Amino acid sequence: MAEIDEDPVVAQPEGLRDEDGELRRDFVQDVGRAIDAGDADALRGFTGDLHEADLGALIEALDADQRPRLVELLGDDFDFAALTEVDERVRGDILEELPTETVVEGMRELESDDAVAILEYLDREDQEEILDAMSALDRLAIQRSLDYPENSAGRLMQTTLVRTPPFWTAGQTLDHIHDIDDDELPDSFFEIFVVDPAHRLLGNVFLDKLVRARRSVRLDDLMDSDRRRVLVTEDQEEVARFFERYNLISAPVVDEADRLVGVITIDDIVDVIREESQEDIGALGGVSPSEELSDTVLWTAKSRFLWLFVNLLTAFVASGVIGLFEDQLQKMVALAVLVPIVASQGGNAATQTMTIAVRALATRELTRANAMRVVRRELLVGCLNGIGFGVITGIAAGTWFGMASLGFVIALAMLTNMIAGALGGILIPMVLERYDADPAVSSGAFVTTVTDVVGNFAFLGIATLWFKLW
Repeated sequence: MAEIDEDPVVAQPEGLRDEDGELRRDFVQDVGRAIDAGDADALRGFTGDLHEADLGALIEALDADQRPRLVELLGDDFDFAALTEVDERVRGDILEELPTETVVEGMRELESDDAVAILEYLDREDQEEILDAMSALDRLAIQRSLDYPENSAGRLMQTTLVRTPPFWTAGQTLDHIHDIDDDELPDSFFEIFVVDPAHRLLGNVFLDKLVRARRSVRLDDLMDSDRRRVLVTEDQEEVARFFERYNLISAPVVDEADRLVGVITIDDIVDVIREESQEDIGALGGVSPSEELSDTVLWTAKSRFLWLFVNLLTAFVASGVIGLFEDQLQKMVALAVLVPIVASQGGNAATQTMTIAVRALATRELTRANAMRVVRRELLVGCLNGIGFGVITGIAAGTWFGMASLGFVIALAMLTNMIAGALGGILIPMVLERYDADPAVSSGAFVTTVTDVVGNFAFLGIATLWFKLW
């Protein structure tokens, strides 16, 4: 777990970032030259005051062959927590190049959740090699977290915390905290946990309440016995919602028997929120959730191929609809000119609705209880926009081709497709969610198909009937 800074403004080394907050190119170049020259002293001068997040950004900005060399040159002065700030592939490449002894030594200073974040994406063989070189106590704590499901609370939590029995007084507890070695305390913590002899969680006492209490007051009189807690197997996305719902800065983690096994803090949740939002944004564009800027060209092309192939198939479906009206298009060329407008505008409207729907489903704002109200809302929005853009498009098309009736036809088709887009954009994500399919990943292709097919068929079908083009 990264230490949480108390000050809202963090002082940065002069010249580190430009006015846009990006690392300065000359700074990165200076660091690169120091690495190439093997100048460890100069390198320590450049990186000695860097926060782990800035050091992680610097690592990603360096050439691939310079990254492990940076770690080796800094030696004990390298903060391995910086590896939690870089892409998964970058982190894996660095760890593969470093000697096992260097990795083990660097991870000794980390909280258990940071150690797990570094190790969890490595191959099982690499994990075991590093774990085998650790002390038995460290290995047990990290292995226990790795045994929990991926993306669960057990992977997020840190296991270093302060436990006390309920009969201790505030004074005894404070003396106990003062007597604990720094290595056995978390880097930062906000509460102590009261447990029974079986380590079942009884409650908690926040530090501000503890230090203000009289030394003679017992913890069972101070503690909050209704402390909100997280199950160790809970999905990290649900944990993030839990923190948001109750405005938490930390939460105890318990197993099925309500035994205290760890604690999750807000800095870990911020990372989860960022990760989940990036995945949802990528999924809407058909991009793999695991894709990073550091991925190879071949891997990236392969990961995007399937989505593009699906969209190609849907494009053929839409084109097939146009093919049904081949004779009509030959009789009236204006239809061929205008048909993409209807489909495109309907697709844009559907994408807007779909984006809102997917976000609302992800945040649990859209539920069965309010589904019909939201559907009616989107239907009315589609109608209003359909009327507005139908009038605009109709006037433009009628003026362009000198046919008022053509303007009426395209206006009616525009209204039809905007309504279809609104309904498709809201109903398709809801149906996919109902059948446990990720609406962020799957909605786009279906919604695009609906608006293309409906738009093409509505415009060409209405035109065929109106102008008697059969």
